[in-house]
Amino acid sequence: MKKLDNVRLEDVKGGVISAVWIPLIVASVTIFISGIIEGFTNPTKCEVE
Repeated sequence: MKKLDNVRLEDVKGGVISAVWIPLIVASVTIFISGIIEGFTNPTKCEVE
């Protein structure tokens, strides 16, 4: 195993947090907030069969 110095450690890139997770989190928060807004502007009763 090779020990890396600080310069090489800063160059290490890993994970897919920015490529996949950030758009998914933004989309889920947007959908959640739009559901809350729709609940206030268009309230309906629960339909029980």
